[in-house]
Amino acid sequence: MRGCDQNQDLHEGMILNETCYVNSEHNMVSETLQNTRLMDGKAENNLHDQNDQILLEGFNGQHENVGLDGINATPCSDENCREENTSGTSSRDMADNLNGSMLPDIISKRVRQQKEMTLEDMYNDQYDYDDDDDSDWEPLPGPTAVIRWFCVNCTMANQDDVVHCDICGEHKESGILKHGFFASPFSQEAGLIHTDSEVVERCQDSRSPNLTSNNSTAVGFDERMLLHSEVEMKSHPHPERPDRLRAIAASLATAGIFPGKCYPILAREITREELQMVHSLEHVETVELTSRILSSYFTPDTYANEHSALAARLAAGLCADLASAIFSGRAKNGFALVRPPGHHAGVSQAMGFCLHNNAAVAALASQVSGAKRVLIVDWDVHHGNGTQEIFEQNKSVLYISLHRHEGGNFYPGTGASHEVGSMGAEGYCVNIPWSRGGVGDNDYIFAFQHVVLPIASEFAPDFTIISAGFDAARGDPLGCCDVTPAGFAKMTDMLNVLSGGKLLVILEGGYNLRSISSSATAVIKVLLGETPGCELDNCLPSKSGLRTVLEVLKIQMNFWSTLASTLTKLESEWGSCLVENRKKHTKKRRRAVAPKPWKWGRKTLLYHLLSGHLRYKSKRI
Repeated sequence: MRGCDQNQDLHEGMILNETCYVNSEHNMVSETLQNTRLMDGKAENNLHDQNDQILLEGFNGQHENVGLDGINATPCSDENCREENTSGTSSRDMADNLNGSMLPDIISKRVRQQKEMTLEDMYNDQYDYDDDDDSDWEPLPGPTAVIRWFCVNCTMANQDDVVHCDICGEHKESGILKHGFFASPFSQEAGLIHTDSEVVERCQDSRSPNLTSNNSTAVGFDERMLLHSEVEMKSHPHPERPDRLRAIAASLATAGIFPGKCYPILAREITREELQMVHSLEHVETVELTSRILSSYFTPDTYANEHSALAARLAAGLCADLASAIFSGRAKNGFALVRPPGHHAGVSQAMGFCLHNNAAVAALASQVSGAKRVLIVDWDVHHGNGTQEIFEQNKSVLYISLHRHEGGNFYPGTGASHEVGSMGAEGYCVNIPWSRGGVGDNDYIFAFQHVVLPIASEFAPDFTIISAGFDAARGDPLGCCDVTPAGFAKMTDMLNVLSGGKLLVILEGGYNLRSISSSATAVIKVLLGETPGCELDNCLPSKSGLRTVLEVLKIQMNFWSTLASTLTKLESEWGSCLVENRKKHTKKRRRAVAPKPWKWGRKTLLYHLLSGHLRYKSKRI
C-alpha cells in the first residue's frame, strides 16, 4: 500500500479536502471544506460532523465548460490537530451549466477530529523525510534528478542501474501480475502463459447466476473495482492500487482455485438505503459526488476518481450478498476479493484508503438474513477505527481487533486495550494492541488461543466475518510485521469452527503483492477444506506479546467469565519470566546513576563501581 525497525515510530496523517459547488437558481456558491491535518500521526481522525470539509479537485472531462480558477485551501486544525489555525480559503464561481443541469447542493461538512495520522508516511519517514509531515502518505514535493523505477511488488523506488528491488528483491520486470506469487521474484518473466488482462477475464467469465452447491466456497469479484485508482501522478505510486487485486486473481487462477474450485457470485451495487444502515446520508452523498469529479481527495492518502464511487458500491454489494448467501446456506463460506477497503470508514468519514465499511455492511446484511449475533475479527495491522465506531454501542456485534498500536503512535492511534465499548455494550469491543512492530505467527496464535477464541466461544456467534488485512504479513512495507501465509491459514482454521462454519473473509489492507497473494491463497485453501500446512499449536509468545495478552485479559475478564481462569493460568506459567525481565531492567537502570564528572575526578573509582565497570569483592575471613 527498509527495515522494519525503522518503521516502528512512523506516523500517518490525514486531510479531508474537498470543495463542493452549490447551485441556487443559477448562482453558484463554492464552499471550501476545511483541511484537517494530523501532526506527527499521534492518532488518526475519527472524522465526525464537526471540523472538516472536502476539497474536490478537478472535474470530469465531460464538464469542460466548468470554470475553475484558483481554489486555495489551507490547513486547519482544532485542539486535536496540534492547534493549527485555518486561514485564507478562497472560492470561485462556475460560469456555465453542466450540460443543462447543475451539480446538486452539498452541505458543507464539519467533522470532529480525533488525534490522527495516515498510512503512507510509513514510506517517506523511512527515508528520513520531514518529521512534521502530517499526511499518511505524501510523496516528496519536488522532482528528483535520479532516474529510478518503482517496484511492482512493494512500490519502493530503486535506481535505474539495478534490476532487483533494494527492499523486497523483486525483479524489475517480475511476472507477479501474470502468475501471482508463483512467478519467480529473481528473474525476468519470459514466455508468460497469461497476461494480466486474461487473468481478470477468466475470473469474470467464470461468473454464474447461481451457486451450484451449498457446500461451495463463493468468491466475490468484479473487474470494475480495478478502475478505482489515483489519477494524479505523484513522486511515488499509491500503495492501495489495482495491482493488489490483479496479483491475488493471478495467484488463484494459476493455482486452479478461482476460477475452478470456487464459485463466483454476480456483482451488485449496494443501494443507498443499505448504506444508510451503516453510514450517514451526508457521507453517502459525498462519496457519490466523486463520480462527477476526475480526481479528488478525502484526505491526502484517500483518493477518488470518477469510478471510485461505483467501485465502493460494488465492493459493499458483493460483501452484503456473500453474507446473505452464506448465512442462508446457499454457500458454505466465502472470500470477498474487493477494493477499496473499508474498516477505517466510519459513520461519517472516509479515511485510510477506505470509502464504505464493507465489513459493517456485511454484518448488518447477515442480521437482515436472520443472524442474531455477529463476530468480526480484524487482523489488519491497523486498527479498524471505523468498524469500532459503528458497533461500539451494539451488543449484537462483537468486534475483536489485533493491531499495532504502540501507545497510540501507530496509525490510526485508536484501539487501546481499555477501549471496550460503551452505552451498555462494554466488553463487545476487544482490542489486542501490539506494542511494537515485527509481531509474528507465535504472538498472533497465542492471542487467538487465550483471548480471541475464549471470548468468541462465550459470545457464540451465528455468523463470523474476518476483516482480512494482509499488511501484517512478512514483507509488507507499511505493516512491518512477520505473519506468514501459514499463520493466516491457521487463524482462519481456528475461526472456522465458530458459527457452524458460516465464515466470510473480506479483503482489507496489504501492500506487498507477493505477501498479499500468497496469504490470500492460503486462507482460501482453508475455506475449501484444506488443513493448514504447518502446526502452530504450541506457540511461545514474545515477552511484549505476552504482556499485551495479559493486559487485555485483565481488562476483558470483567466482561467475559471464561477469562479469569485463563489469566490465572498464564500468570502462574509466565509470571516469573516477566518478573525476571523487570528485575534485569531495574538493575541496569540502577547501575548507571553515577554523575559523569566523577569519571575524571577523585571519585573515578566510585564512578566505575556504580557504572558496573568494576566489581567489589569482599575477602572472606
